[in-house]
Amino acid sequence: MSLDLLRPISNVIHSANEKSLMSDVNASPLKHFAAAKKQINLIFQELAAFTKESSSFLDTLMNDELDPVATEAQVREARGYLFKVTGIGEVLARGHMKVAFFGRTSNGKSSVINAMLRDKVLPTGIGHTTNCFLQVEGTDGNKAFLLTEGSEERKNIKTVNHLAHALHQDEDLDAGSLVCVMWPKDKCALLRDHLVLVDSPGIDVDTELDTWIDKFCLDADVFVLVANSESTLMQVEKSFFHKVNKRLSSPNIFILNNRWDASASEPEYMEDVRRQHMDRCSSFLVDELGVVDRAQASDRIFFVSAKEVLQARVQKAQGMPEEASAFSKGFQARMFEFENFERRFEECISQSAVKTKFEQHTMRAKQISEALRHMMDDVHNASQKQRVHCLETCEDCRDRLKFIEKQLDLLTMNYKIKIKNITEKVEGQVSNSMAEEIKRLYMLVDDFHMEFHPSQVVLKFYKNELHRHIEEGLGRNMSGRCSTTISDELQTTQTELMESLKPLLPAQVREQMDTLVPRKCFSLNYDLACNKLCSDFQEDIGFRFTLGWTMLVNRFLGPRDARRALMGCNDQVLQPMALTRVSASSPQSSLTMVTGIASLNSHTSMGIIAAGGIVWKAMGWRLIALSVGMYGLVYIYERLMWTTKAKERAFKRQFVEYASEKLQLVVSYTVSNCSHQVQQELSGTLAQLCQQVDVTLQNLKDEIKGADRKVELLDALQLKATLLSNKASWLECKLNLFTQTYLQQGR
Repeated sequence: MSLDLLRPISNVIHSANEKSLMSDVNASPLKHFAAAKKQINLIFQELAAFTKESSSFLDTLMNDELDPVATEAQVREARGYLFKVTGIGEVLARGHMKVAFFGRTSNGKSSVINAMLRDKVLPTGIGHTTNCFLQVEGTDGNKAFLLTEGSEERKNIKTVNHLAHALHQDEDLDAGSLVCVMWPKDKCALLRDHLVLVDSPGIDVDTELDTWIDKFCLDADVFVLVANSESTLMQVEKSFFHKVNKRLSSPNIFILNNRWDASASEPEYMEDVRRQHMDRCSSFLVDELGVVDRAQASDRIFFVSAKEVLQARVQKAQGMPEEASAFSKGFQARMFEFENFERRFEECISQSAVKTKFEQHTMRAKQISEALRHMMDDVHNASQKQRVHCLETCEDCRDRLKFIEKQLDLLTMNYKIKIKNITEKVEGQVSNSMAEEIKRLYMLVDDFHMEFHPSQVVLKFYKNELHRHIEEGLGRNMSGRCSTTISDELQTTQTELMESLKPLLPAQVREQMDTLVPRKCFSLNYDLACNKLCSDFQEDIGFRFTLGWTMLVNRFLGPRDARRALMGCNDQVLQPMALTRVSASSPQSSLTMVTGIASLNSHTSMGIIAAGGIVWKAMGWRLIALSVGMYGLVYIYERLMWTTKAKERAFKRQFVEYASEKLQLVVSYTVSNCSHQVQQELSGTLAQLCQQVDVTLQNLKDEIKGADRKVELLDALQLKATLLSNKASWLECKLNLFTQTYLQQGR
């Protein structure tokens, strides 16, 4: 709600309150103070509640969730305002209008008060009567009582003469003591409107004037100087009020020239004496004290007879008719003068009391409400700025989040494709390299040098060492062919990946990338496991004659057919040694040998038998015998040459054939294993980098959530600050209305 919206509401309040309050104000001048006091107390109650609410609100702002929107100085200031408003409220609740009556002894101060109260409340008499200060206050009860200073004991009203009369010394009271006379409000209309009347000892009987002023006069709203019209103003009276004028700024002073009924005995001098008193009193108020101007002085000086007025009012209160013959000549004029004094006095004290009691507090309340309104406006503005910043931060974070997610998806897709291409390349490179190494396996086996022995114990150890040699050699050769190239390409790809993902990370994370995603030297592990791969290798290093039966069958029929032929032999197959023992000179024996050979396989051996028969017929037995001799010599030679070295060569040749075949079987496995290692290395790096990006994304999400939370809190703060600012404006309107109604009235 803005101030523009509050103005018409303020006008409505002003018109409504003005109609309801002006009737009370116009009824009696003293009602003006009562109505003002009631209104200002209500305002201060609202101000106290508002100040407490504002202070509590500012206290809640000092938390860690938000950046400061209120300073500690503002919080302390609001607490101070709450303390001040509470104190002012207590003072206003006790506030009343105070009138202090001063004058010389026997000038009739107590009689004037009794005449205003319309009853004989205070002791009166000839000479020095009032021994201490008497304060007449209203009480809500029906019974009057007395209270002495520093005591809560209620004393009988009849003891006032013993307490306050100078002729009674029953109580040890000095002139500076105070006795409160609590008089029922129902018996006196003046006391119903928060009026307090203070009677004093004669200012000419005690020298403690400064103490009296400090103790009883500083909070007085009106001073009444009761003078004796049978004499003139004395210097002691003037000195007292000069001191009062120094302590208080422009005090409101009335001068009552009492005992004016004495002028009736000398009517010819009445006007001259009145003019003389008027001039001297006016000069005192205007020229000496400067509390009023000369035009207003006549409204502050009155000529009365308090004794006559009191007597007439008591008689009227008792239902007795007023008998003018009982009073001196001119009584009606003096009665009218006293009533005029009361009317002027009530107007003056009401306006003065409202001004002195409420004006400063009203101004202070305006300052406090205005200061709190400015605080709430500052909180609102600070919250608004912080809210805009949070919204901008939130929007930036959302844009950043969308950008990172999109870029991460694109980069992940691209690098998965790149990883796939690299692994395919690695597969081809490893496959080619391994094929080459299998072809060159014999060289690696030839490079193995260890003492060879055909015994099974040595052969077992020899095989193990050969397996280890081949595995190390193949690994070394494969590394030379592939690892360096693959490792370099891997490092290049990882570097490109990190550089591509760095822009997606915060600056502080970029600086720590090497620590967060450490890169170690990569090398392929081929894991050929030759020991397991060739564990079932069975060497055949027994002597095999080149022209022996098995070798010939293998040579002519091939290994596969030879095995089939050998496996298909019946018991006749087991007779080759018997055939060799048949005499070579017997044609019949040779025919039997050929027939036996042919029986091994009727299809393949028929040609051999036929060829043998042809040779037999063509060459004869001598050539055959020579051939057999040569055959024997070849056998003996080969037998002698079948040494350990020959066995080792046969072993290595067999092992190369066997291992080559086995290695061919694991090429695909090794290629797959190497490609998997490369893929795992690159995927691991990608996963680590994506993990850092995921942390950044989560941090952004948390930041967005925190910013949204802050925006909600700031919205609530702005709403609360606006409501409190509007309350402050509302209170300011009420205070302005109070000022217009009560403080500016009559100016």
